[in-house]
Amino acid sequence: MNKIVILSVATVAVLTFSGCGNKSSDEGSKNAVTTAVEKTKEAASSATDAVKESAHKVVETTKEAATKTTEAVKETATKAVEATKEAASATTEKAKEVVSGGNSKGKAAYAKCVSCHGADGKTKALGKSEVIAGQSVADLEKKIQEYKAGTRNVAGMGMLMHGQVKGLSDEDVKAVSEYISSLK
Repeated sequence: MNKIVILSVATVAVLTFSGCGNKSSDEGSKNAVTTAVEKTKEAASSATDAVKESAHKVVETTKEAATKTTEAVKETATKAVEATKEAASATTEKAKEVVSGGNSKGKAAYAKCVSCHGADGKTKALGKSEVIAGQSVADLEKKIQEYKAGTRNVAGMGMLMHGQVKGLSDEDVKAVSEYISSLK
């Protein structure tokens, strides 16, 4: 841009100092003007090329920044979606527990007890056992662990109960005891 200004000034100076009416002077002036015009064109072309190159660099830099920003937004969105899915899954599981009485594992473990003790735990198994619904968690855990170990035999039910509870883990025993205790 500075070159264009300098060459323009030079052209004006050449025109100003070249005399009028003198043929040889006119030809010299024409040559000087032509030379000045050519140099001005070259300078303008160089300036145009420089502007185009700068603009191209700006466009490329902007594209790179936009790509990086897009990737960052995608990553953040993906993380947010995953976190939302996990939260929804946890909420769904909690809702299932609430609907099932708060102890889905205990309820599932109690499923094989229903045929003898009833869905509500108020049936005397084979007409011999006590009602188990509402007993304390500690008492139920102790009794189930004794049946599991084969050391409890109330009303001849020891072997039958041992077969029913021998596969329960300590965690399962606790869960089923809590569930039975919650039956009212």
